[in-house]
Amino acid sequence: MNTIHTRRTIRRYAERDVDNTLLTRLLTEAERTQTMGNLQLYSVVITRSAEMKANLAPAHFNQPMVCGAPVVLTFCADFRRTTRWAEERNATPGYDNFLSFLNAATDTLLYCQTFCNLAEEAGLGLCYLGTTVYMTQQIIDTLGLPKLVFPVATITLGWPAEEPALSDRLPLTAIIHEETYQDYTAERINNFYQEKESLPENQEFVRINKKETLAQVFTDCRYTKKDNVAMSERLIATLKRQGFIQE
Repeated sequence: MNTIHTRRTIRRYAERDVDNTLLTRLLTEAERTQTMGNLQLYSVVITRSAEMKANLAPAHFNQPMVCGAPVVLTFCADFRRTTRWAEERNATPGYDNFLSFLNAATDTLLYCQTFCNLAEEAGLGLCYLGTTVYMTQQIIDTLGLPKLVFPVATITLGWPAEEPALSDRLPLTAIIHEETYQDYTAERINNFYQEKESLPENQEFVRINKKETLAQVFTDCRYTKKDNVAMSERLIATLKRQGFIQE
């Protein structure tokens, strides 16, 4: 069976190293990913040392898998390399803008996902850390990222020491729109979310958070407007400091 059907987020890892030869092979194979203009607008910072993982951990809210994984990979949108190439070849780069950041971020996420697929096919386990875009300046400082380089994704990587249950997913009909976008009516929302909301683990999630609905857990506890606005402001400020947004 294709590993995509059984993929799990792995947060606990065996005390076994990820061989550098294997890691290099997977990173090399992932370079076949599609990329804008064949520019490969990404870089990857490989963190193996316990000291550097400890330095990174606070930026990821001290989630234990950051220090517990053999390897942490930070995938960065990178227009620095292309800009320096242009400067060294008598060309005038113009990549200090938000469009260039979006292009580089897209390249980076495509490369990251291809790597993740290849790593899981090789038997490795990983956890995608959504915290990367919350604390970008701290990651930039820790990893010494210069202007026009910006962290957009982080994964912890190692050999699985657990086999958690598969996460639920919405039915395909919830995300597919034929020809034009079909807006979501109350009836469609009910149809798409009733199975997710009826799962015992999600009902327990609602109970322990003392909410009425699963949606309230996300809006009131996990991803609040207040936090989203504050982190958006920090993100924009950091994009300015890294040269992707002009004052």
